[in-house]
Amino acid sequence: MTLSTDDIVAFIKTRDPHTVLNTLGVQITRFDKDESVVEVDISERLFQHAGIVHGGVYVLLMESAASIAAAFAVDIENHRVAGQEISASHVRPSSTGKLTARARPLHTGRTAIIYACDVENDGKLVSTGRCTIAVRPNS
Repeated sequence: MTLSTDDIVAFIKTRDPHTVLNTLGVQITRFDKDESVVEVDISERLFQHAGIVHGGVYVLLMESAASIAAAFAVDIENHRVAGQEISASHVRPSSTGKLTARARPLHTGRTAIIYACDVENDGKLVSTGRCTIAVRPNS
């Protein structure tokens, strides 16, 4: 039996209340193997001491979008996906607005998928990076 897209979305939504995404107010707005999108309204809970969004939040958004896309790119009943490596370059600070992270596949292999990830604040690029998602058989 292969899980449908609706089944995978339902599983993710069922788990969401128990995740860091829920804690920070991150919403998954697009579920797709070719592009997944997550968004969060900026508030002080995302700030570092200088009053701007912590760079780790950008990275969290990137890896979250990439992991969601990967769940749709593999046979999720027989494989698990998890972040393996990520690199990011932050290009401008954010203190107000909405952050939107997109992940798009660059390479899909048998044991890893590499994603290009961008985070925008109200349409302006704030961080860009690459995220490698490991694909492993369920044990």
